[in-house]
Amino acid sequence: MESEFDKERIINHWIESSEKDFKAMIDLHQTQNNNWALFMGHLVIEKLLKAAYLKSKGEFPPMIHDLRRICEKADIEMDLSHQILLDSISRFNINARYDDYKQSFYKLCTDSFTAEWIDKIKDCRLWIKAKL
Repeated sequence: MESEFDKERIINHWIESSEKDFKAMIDLHQTQNNNWALFMGHLVIEKLLKAAYLKSKGEFPPMIHDLRRICEKADIEMDLSHQILLDSISRFNINARYDDYKQSFYKLCTDSFTAEWIDKIKDCRLWIKAKL
């Protein structure tokens, strides 16, 4: 396992990378690239959860993208509303999805839908950061 110094460096890397993705999410929404904005929102949360996992467990996080599973494996307590929120945000990880799923997702990503979810992602981000 990495030394304590390296562990902190890696945790900080996850957090800093999440911050860059957060800015990209906002920029993508401002240019109406809504599906990509929400995809970046998923990455914002995933990276913070992986930082929390490393901090909690002292080992590298699992290579999965299911946000609730990462949270569970990091032993972060969640109420039902957080479970539902993380499951919903996980749907925005569309990279490996089939084309028909992607097409229905693109249609869903109106400006108002995206703005609503960005607000939820912002709240979720603060909730996780408070655990770091």
